[in-house]
Amino acid sequence: MSKMVVPEYIVDLWTPLTAEQKEYLSGSFTMQYYKKNETIYCEGETPSHLMCLLSGKVKIYKDGVGGRSQIIRMIKSVEYFGYRAFFANEEYVTAAAAVEPSVICMIPMNVITTLVAENNNIAMFFIRQLSVDLGIADERTVNLTQKHIRGRLAESLLFLKDSYGVEEDESTLSIYLSREDLANLSNMTTSNAIRTLSNFANERLIAIDGRKIKIIDEDKLKKISKIG
Repeated sequence: MSKMVVPEYIVDLWTPLTAEQKEYLSGSFTMQYYKKNETIYCEGETPSHLMCLLSGKVKIYKDGVGGRSQIIRMIKSVEYFGYRAFFANEEYVTAAAAVEPSVICMIPMNVITTLVAENNNIAMFFIRQLSVDLGIADERTVNLTQKHIRGRLAESLLFLKDSYGVEEDESTLSIYLSREDLANLSNMTTSNAIRTLSNFANERLIAIDGRKIKIIDEDKLKKISKIG
């Protein structure tokens, strides 16, 4: 098997490494392809790989009471995930699935732990990543429990724009979530999400075309999100 060249999307792991460590990492990762809605890992499974999303979109979610899901995070390109449980010596407490066809770089966690033990810069990278993720989780916990429905949905739309950007018209979100996923991201029922989206459209804050959502009045959405 020929040696694999480490691509630019894992450059933040690659740059601090010694030549020997680079050689070790370059032959250790694999690519996995996932179809739309395909499960990447399940709650209760034992973590084994650090994952980096190369293309596509991924949701991290947890099933709750009555089969209702809560989307914990949305993963964007060149973002790492799937490793917290390994460092915590736990099984996965969430599940992950592809929102659209996705390509993921998979690095075995035994490779990562070897590099962490040998290189303080890699250890600091994961400390920073986990710290950022914890801060985001703390903020989402407050927002999803204290804001009213309109504030939560407005925040979700703005979050999707910040995470995935917009299409060439500079207004249409570059992610097409089902109403159920949008509700699960916003901690509300699907019927409430549909009704609130319709209200936003009637108020000319957004325009809706199937799963496409076009943001018309971002400033007003920001105000709604802020006041909750």
